[in-house]
Amino acid sequence: MKVNKRRWLASCSAPSLLAMAVAAVSSPVIAEDALIEEVITIGTRVEGRSATDSSAPIDVVTGDEFVNQGDGDLNNLLRNVVPSYNVNAKPISDAASIVRPANLRGLPPDSTLVLVNGKRRHRASVIAFLGSGVSDGAQGPDISAIPAIALKQVEVLRDGAAAQYGSDAIAGVINFQLKDAAEGGSVEVKHATTAEGDGDQSMVAANFGLPLTDSGFVNFSMEYREQDSTSRSTQRDDAAQLIADGNTFVADPAQIWGQPEVNDDTKFFINSAIELSDKAEVYAFGNYASRSTDGGFYFRNPETRSGVYADDEGNPLIGDLDPTNGTDSCESVSVSEAHDLDECFSFTEILPGGFTPRFGGDLEDYSMVFGLRGEFASGIGYDVSASRGHNKVDFNIYNTVNATMGPDTPTKFSPGGYAQTETNFNIDLTKATEIAGKTLYMAGGFEWREEEFEVNLGDEASWYKGPLTEQEFSIGSNGFPGFGPEVVGTFDRDNIALYTDFELEATDSLRLGAALRWEDFSDFGDTSNFKLSGHYEVNEILALRSTISTGFRAPTPAQSNISNVTTAFTEGQLQNKGTIPPTNPIAELKGGKQLQPEESESFTLGAIVSAGDWEVTLDYFQIAVSDRITQSADQKLSDDERAQLVADGISGADSLDFFRFYTNDFDTKTRGIDLVATYPLGEATDLSFAANWTDTEVTDYREETISDMRLRQLEDGLPNVRGNATINHVGDGWRGLVRLNYYGSYWEAHLDDYSLPIDAGDEWTVDIEGAYEFSESLSLIAGAENLFNNYPDKNPWSGVAGAEYPETAPMGFNGALYYLRAQYDF
Repeated sequence: MKVNKRRWLASCSAPSLLAMAVAAVSSPVIAEDALIEEVITIGTRVEGRSATDSSAPIDVVTGDEFVNQGDGDLNNLLRNVVPSYNVNAKPISDAASIVRPANLRGLPPDSTLVLVNGKRRHRASVIAFLGSGVSDGAQGPDISAIPAIALKQVEVLRDGAAAQYGSDAIAGVINFQLKDAAEGGSVEVKHATTAEGDGDQSMVAANFGLPLTDSGFVNFSMEYREQDSTSRSTQRDDAAQLIADGNTFVADPAQIWGQPEVNDDTKFFINSAIELSDKAEVYAFGNYASRSTDGGFYFRNPETRSGVYADDEGNPLIGDLDPTNGTDSCESVSVSEAHDLDECFSFTEILPGGFTPRFGGDLEDYSMVFGLRGEFASGIGYDVSASRGHNKVDFNIYNTVNATMGPDTPTKFSPGGYAQTETNFNIDLTKATEIAGKTLYMAGGFEWREEEFEVNLGDEASWYKGPLTEQEFSIGSNGFPGFGPEVVGTFDRDNIALYTDFELEATDSLRLGAALRWEDFSDFGDTSNFKLSGHYEVNEILALRSTISTGFRAPTPAQSNISNVTTAFTEGQLQNKGTIPPTNPIAELKGGKQLQPEESESFTLGAIVSAGDWEVTLDYFQIAVSDRITQSADQKLSDDERAQLVADGISGADSLDFFRFYTNDFDTKTRGIDLVATYPLGEATDLSFAANWTDTEVTDYREETISDMRLRQLEDGLPNVRGNATINHVGDGWRGLVRLNYYGSYWEAHLDDYSLPIDAGDEWTVDIEGAYEFSESLSLIAGAENLFNNYPDKNPWSGVAGAEYPETAPMGFNGALYYLRAQYDF
């Protein structure tokens, strides 16, 4: 049976997506060779329903589409095949370099709900404090912890689904379905490198299935990956001037812009089920992942960096190491004189060329889901499940100092970390019945969820107030001060939910759906949401579909309670920004208050055309989000406010210039069109085309907390248009793929500075892959992403901080990636 994978595009209706976790009760153990039929049945709860029966658009991407690419990061693989999904490199972005934020349909990463096998996936512990505007302050899941080889398919619901799933489903839902074969498997080895000869990626991955008793399966997947760093940097103007003035200790380049180095990237997934009877099965799946990331930071100029080399007025900062006779003994001492005096100290003595910290972290991620599903004698389907997920990051920073410790400072610190733990319990019920000769499909259930966010203590040196504290030297590990005893702790929140879902086959041509969900949260109260949907088959060629819904996104415990210090460019200078809880008295003076959930109203209208061999879907969507949760604009600190933050124990607050807090602050309207088309060019060749247009408008905001720069980032920071066209050909013992990618123009406030705008133009890239089968088991695959080594427009402000290209380029800025892969199937 020849299958056109894009015919699955519309195979799942939005209301019925609720039951994905409880469907297939009539076929508890799903065979790999029955994939197509089960996908359609699971998606709609109606056995045998065709691909043109959906009420909302869903992209269905096979596991092969992910594996048959050069990159090894699942975020990049998903971006390459789903045009409405955007993710870019994060070369200097604090913790966002460790877990990169991704955007579906122009909204932040925590507006997209991620499922695995239909079950809610826990979010990452990392918060994107530097998220290029769109993702600022977001806390989404870590998709990179999932190995591509573990995936049977991925479903991307491009519609609001909070009425089915609860919080985080404003932009849509991504469901990762794991492989479930009870026999066979594959092993692959891959190596990739850029045209520049850097950024090498090496990966070994395997998947295999085994029978579990006579009526079950267990399927294992594993991946090990290493990724070298890249550099697309130029020398900074200030560093070049220092060298020209005779400072030979300054590095060239002084600061690196490129993809971080990733070491020991290890991923495991297990998926299993055992059939207990014809009407019941028990199942379990889970994962473990870990990796270490090492990325770049900003250069500290040895003449101007405040708190280390200079005071607030730009004068050389000379420390008095013997304050017993007062701290004014070194006030009139020059830098060169301080080098010869035991009592006086300048950091130019130990770091004469300045320094550039390196920042990264060790990530650990694991989860486990257990459940029992089946069907009662009455015909009611059930699924009872419990899950627990955990994501933890321990940060590290080196090649930096705690300036208050003077010459005794270490240069490597462990500033602490974050941990996110989520526990879920679900009961889902389904039932089909006849009403007046019409089939009604019903679903409903209960959910309890608990979220915990933990801030872990850093080593003492990372937050210690050393002997030079009172002499204007900055406290804590410079660049990322450690978490001290006053700010560590665990912040939690729990909620319960009741929901119901209906689908009615009103006529042979008309299907209607409705869903309703009520949730109650321990920190802010309750919310109710609904969804209505319809699908009408006009004739054999044309079908129409539409949905209307409300939704919400609850603030995370981290967003409500976090305290953090980040070093970033502000007003053209490298300065420290603090993030404090919105209920902190200083934040309240600027309008801060307890966070409330975002609320959304979504609408879609689409058409499905099946004309001859053409399969075309065209869908319009609109998402209006009110009270969006984000970080406020930078608030200038007074001396008294700074002193109060120091008294509150916020490490690094003594050197803060600005602070921010989370706030429900603005409303947006996002509109877009998705077009997907497929056409067979022959028995062995398929053409597919996918394009997305998305436009976001900020419709209401407060000038006190949202800056003009942030408005422009929200509206223009992502390309309005993205698309790709792919030709697949399968020959006798070989296959080939060519994909043309288009990335529309975008706008960047370089270094988050409104005075450094980049109006970047659109770009085209070409991907190519060819595979030859030496036998039924062994294949050799070669390919290239961005074959012609295309780069985004040059950064006109590269001399300011050394970035050769815009850091938010949607196509990346590493150029071509060439790869070779060997695969053995058994």
